[in-house]
Amino acid sequence: MTDLTTVGREPSIHEPVVRYDVSLLTDDDLFLFNEGTHYRLYEKLGAHPLTVQGTRGTYFAVWAPNAIEVSVTGDFNGWQPGRHQLRSRGQSGIWEGFIEGIDQGKLYKYHISSRYNGYQVQKADPFAFHAEVPPRTASVVWDLDYTWRDQDWLDSRRQRNALDAPMAIYEVHLGSWMRVPEEGNRYLTYRELAPRLAEYVNQMGFTHVEFLPIMEHPFYGSWGYQTTGYFAPTSRYGTPQDFMYLVDYLHQHGIGVILDWVPSHFPTDQHGLAYFDGTHLYEHADPRQGFHPDWQSSIFDYSRHEVRSFLMSSALYWLDRHHVDGLRVDAVASMLYLDYSRKEGEWIPNMFGGRENLDAINFLRQLNTQIYKEHPDVQTIAEESTAWGMVSRPTYVGGLGFGLKWDMGWMHDTLSYMAHDPIHRSYHHGELTFRGLYAFHENFVLPLSHDEVVHGKGSLLGKMPGDDWQKFANLRLLFGYMYGQPAKKLLFMGGEFGQWNEWYHDASLDWHLLQWAPHQGIQRWVTDLNRAYREEPALHELDVDPSGFEWIDCNDAASSVVSFIRKGRTTDDLIIVVCNFTPVLRQNYRVGAPRGGYWQEILNSDAAIYWGSNTGNQGGVEAAPVPSHGRPYSLTLTLPPLGAIFFRSKGRA
Repeated sequence: MTDLTTVGREPSIHEPVVRYDVSLLTDDDLFLFNEGTHYRLYEKLGAHPLTVQGTRGTYFAVWAPNAIEVSVTGDFNGWQPGRHQLRSRGQSGIWEGFIEGIDQGKLYKYHISSRYNGYQVQKADPFAFHAEVPPRTASVVWDLDYTWRDQDWLDSRRQRNALDAPMAIYEVHLGSWMRVPEEGNRYLTYRELAPRLAEYVNQMGFTHVEFLPIMEHPFYGSWGYQTTGYFAPTSRYGTPQDFMYLVDYLHQHGIGVILDWVPSHFPTDQHGLAYFDGTHLYEHADPRQGFHPDWQSSIFDYSRHEVRSFLMSSALYWLDRHHVDGLRVDAVASMLYLDYSRKEGEWIPNMFGGRENLDAINFLRQLNTQIYKEHPDVQTIAEESTAWGMVSRPTYVGGLGFGLKWDMGWMHDTLSYMAHDPIHRSYHHGELTFRGLYAFHENFVLPLSHDEVVHGKGSLLGKMPGDDWQKFANLRLLFGYMYGQPAKKLLFMGGEFGQWNEWYHDASLDWHLLQWAPHQGIQRWVTDLNRAYREEPALHELDVDPSGFEWIDCNDAASSVVSFIRKGRTTDDLIIVVCNFTPVLRQNYRVGAPRGGYWQEILNSDAAIYWGSNTGNQGGVEAAPVPSHGRPYSLTLTLPPLGAIFFRSKGRA
């Protein structure tokens, strides 16, 4: 360690003393940090309460290579800069010091004096574990002590997160899932959410929850996607230990936890990462590379080694210390393309003259390689909205290394198709079936996400055409088609009971709707779809394997009907799915079947219990030895109006 000695102003008798003989940073730490391969910087930088030679205090360390002076200000020194100065650690750009008497709960910031233009600023700690409740912006000294009780979950996580396991994800915004109207419409805390959310998710049959970003963010209306605290769960709902309790509780009740994580951009708030030490430290200096025109935010400089260490450490922090089961990486397309949302002349080509962001590509590969090395039982999920190749393929074959990718094309095509009046759907049949051409190019998640129920787009139920009965029938049909298709599933909160209103982040979901039968029907249908998806191997084992899916007939545009087979690993596991996208009752509709015997109708979206018209096949159909659709047997079916029906084979011919 570099030899540091105390200099400067004599402290008052009651003022905390700064010591420079304490450091958590070894020379190896500095080397790895500057090389871009330090993956657990959160153990070294930031604020760490310690006891040194019987004296309690806090060790502070911050990266500010272009500062000429860095001091810690806080409620312990009247927020006055210069009174508790940190010392520069060689050529690393890191400033550090141990301040006696500073313990958990103290508020602080770093006062940074830049070597350029006399710039001075108060910055929140980029590595803080806790922050003041917004709109206040100070960091809070905090430790991460917590006794976990989720070992049984962790022991079984590899099987639960595997690509051949059922993964039905309930996407949640914590601040608006449920509120307390009798107390001024306040948020539920992490600890209040835990039992309510766990009970509901288990009741509905979802396997995982995915939280919109819970990392600290100054603007609540960003839903967390404008992150300032990459190591701090937002204090709006409690402390880091309260968030740990929520994850722990969900795990103890058999529910996986996925976090949205935003390494693509960050807000320009003065207390945050932007222009951190009087230079563009975390972001590109050139706005053609460093400023995002859509979100008015800064873009990380992935070519900078220390920035990669920062982001890698953030990702592993949530997996290491908060036991989360996966990260959904936001806005990957904006990272991959230098010209993303830019006009001609507003972007800088790469060294080969192309539009690919080579530094971002390398970062994403490094990220996924390291995550799966350290935590092989989790999943990383890309929100990538283009046709970039091999997003969810291993890095050693040229892929980006993600485990899964959102199928944004399916979401847009299917919602566009469903919005058409059924009389016109025959002319748009390709929107429904186009996915079959690429369904196994990636390991897909089918998302009906928050992005589709905001900004004037209407709720899922509101998008559906027709009168009220048809709207509910269409929504049940949409969910049935989604669960029949090969891929993992994601549904944003409120959709599972047919909320009429768009999602609004400042209000609770419209839980009162569940007093009405149509909404109860939607909720029960989703519950039964989740049950079948979990229990039937044919519906999940080969979700990302082309051997698990066959069209029976994808060409009946005139009737707006599709039929297909889902298969499990064993020949006994077969399910036929037939969807009728018109309100016309179709009787004596023949579909080919791979074998004879009795086919049990296990799901029917038109059943009375779902508020349907109760049209179906009286529990099942015997396959006849009549060839159809190139298959030796066939089923003669009654197709309910705007209905999805699932049949399970009960034996071989």
